Amino acid sequence: MNRKLTIYFICGAGLGSSLACQMVAEDVLNKKGLDAKLEHEAISSTPGLRTDIIVSAENFKSQFSKYDLDDKIRLVFLHNIVDPKEIEDKLLPVIEELQN
Repeated sequence: MNRKLTIYFICGAGLGSSLACQMVAEDVLNKKGLDAKLEHEAISSTPGLRTDIIVSAENFKSQFSKYDLDDKIRLVFLHNIVDPKEIEDKLLPVIEELQN
């Protein structure tokens, strides 16, 4: 049995775009029969997160480089955070890798 991964969706305020991305990702995971704990948060909360994967927009990439994150946390950056195909293409391989 695979352990349940935790995935955080991060945006500037932790409200609009991260929640929208989380909802699209939830649909993608459900269609693939994958179960994960999904959360959304503001980028300012990132340093204290205990998670397996962080998903965020590419425009936040430089901000993440300023944080001293756990090396085990995998970062996934999206060009279009509400594109199911991009979420599937970028997030699913990371989930599969972590579960094996």
